[in-house]
Amino acid sequence: MPVFDFAAEDSSKKEAVKTYQTFRSDEDTATAERPIIVIDNKSGKKPHHSNGAFTNPISRSSFEFETENGVEPADILRVDLRFVSLIGWLGENHIPVRLSGANTDEGYAVYKIRETGATGGNKLSAEDGFLQFMMERLFASHAPSEDTLDEEEAEDGDDMKLTSIQSITDFITCAGRTFPDNIRLWARRNLAVAKSSEVTIEERRHAQRALSIMTGIQWKSDYFEAIDPVEARRILDEELYGLESVKQRIMETVIQVNRTHTLPSYGLLLCGPAGVGKSQIAYAVARILKLPWTTLDMSSINDPEQLTGSSRIYSNAKPGIIMEAFSNAGTSNLVFIINELDKANSGKGNGNPADVLLTLLDNLGFTDNYMECMIPTMGVYPIATANVKADISAPLMSRFAVIDIPDYTVEEKKEIFRRFSLPKVLKRIGMKEEECIVTEDGLDAVMEKFVISTGIRNVEQAAEHLAANALYQIEVQGVDSVTFDRNMVEKLS
Repeated sequence: MPVFDFAAEDSSKKEAVKTYQTFRSDEDTATAERPIIVIDNKSGKKPHHSNGAFTNPISRSSFEFETENGVEPADILRVDLRFVSLIGWLGENHIPVRLSGANTDEGYAVYKIRETGATGGNKLSAEDGFLQFMMERLFASHAPSEDTLDEEEAEDGDDMKLTSIQSITDFITCAGRTFPDNIRLWARRNLAVAKSSEVTIEERRHAQRALSIMTGIQWKSDYFEAIDPVEARRILDEELYGLESVKQRIMETVIQVNRTHTLPSYGLLLCGPAGVGKSQIAYAVARILKLPWTTLDMSSINDPEQLTGSSRIYSNAKPGIIMEAFSNAGTSNLVFIINELDKANSGKGNGNPADVLLTLLDNLGFTDNYMECMIPTMGVYPIATANVKADISAPLMSRFAVIDIPDYTVEEKKEIFRRFSLPKVLKRIGMKEEECIVTEDGLDAVMEKFVISTGIRNVEQAAEHLAANALYQIEVQGVDSVTFDRNMVEKLS
């Protein structure tokens, strides 16, 4: 399917007149002040809602308005760069649409394009709601470069018969330059394989599956909005009690985004004993960066192929864990939480998983054996956790800013129990605070009897134990409330 440039050749091969100019926009919605396209309305004001179709005529680029007197063409004056390919696809297929816009001094400013449902025999796409889906994806993307599209951008999908392949073709065509250059080239090659009758069924199936995965990911730029330091600190205080030095280091790291508008050049490595909240800190950082997160548990990965995927030469080939993480997140910008990084050197004969991680951590791109494509990783922020820092190789350590997480003191654990753990459990099981009371000496006994290891997991488990016991006494024995003093705590099994 040709990528639309509002130009077509007549029988004498004359080029069409280009009536429009492009403009860059990264707005996630459109308004009359910030439209998708602007259409000439000098011949008369256009209705707020207008039906018609884009065209790719021999002479000029235009939109054909449906009126009571027939069809009224009007030149297209301006187009958001992100939507040039989509509008071109609509024009090439002459698909009826409904525009919503406002008449301005510049022209008819269109801020919404919808399906009309009356396609007149021309399918919008193999998928219902394709246009709405494409609009949402393009609004979420960043403006491509102003470079002129070359003739190699064309992709003829008219001979495709499989519905899913047709949809993928339409998507790639409409996405245009919002796709990274190398992925657009990769997609054309895989579309050729998926359509070819000269390859095996397995090869076509793998190509189609890879295309489906790739088109399901929103490929974003590496530009990040500044973070609000007040909100960032609030999130850290909400997730962590104490640990002021740790919070300070995290703030110093992420605040770099406000000046560079890119992710910090180093990831975070959180080292400390089990149960001190390393994963919880990682989730908090993801919230601050406003990114989805995924986890890699290195303790369960002993073969690099688990990360890199398997070659398509095998019938049961599949992408690796890293590529699946991109697919599940649906975006190229996300936080990778790498749990137990100190276990990353435990390869078993087929290579070292740690070597694979280095390519991901360098943000230079990652190659999956199944996808057979370099995956951009500029928008990936790694946060690793480890119990034993000494077991991490020097090359891996050099990719991180290391933050040591100390264990909580007994007094801090008592405060966490009192202010966070017990109230959270009571709220979850529908109990009131006055139904489960723990005296000061009772809290001392809780620390002595149940909180005997590092971290705060035992603190949370102790809160669960006391709340469950109190609820049992209220529901079964008919008491109004339960107060745990040292004596009662010591009697608990």
